[in-house]
Amino acid sequence: LFRLFQKCRLSGSVFITLKKYDGRTKPILRKGSVEGFEPSDNKCLLRATDGKKKISTVVSSKEVNKFQMAYSNLLRANMDGLKKRDKKSKSKKSKAAQ
Repeated sequence: LFRLFQKCRLSGSVFITLKKYDGRTKPILRKGSVEGFEPSDNKCLLRATDGKKKISTVVSSKEVNKFQMAYSNLLRANMDGLKKRDKKSKSKKSKAAQ
């Protein structure tokens, strides 16, 4: 993930999705649902892409605190390339709408 951020530092974007993951690799059929499947523990699925390269990982509930600390440090270090909001144009747009 660090290399993906470094590659897109000057131009480009990194898209990150984080969602609950139950361990299934195939979708559930609507008519013939499997009732006996119980996930052993809660997991999170993290996916990141820059449009060309995709990476993903699964984080178990035991490792969430450690992962969250590393993830937040990575985001803090690589969020310096964000564009600042133009306050003048925003105030002009709101006055024009009134």
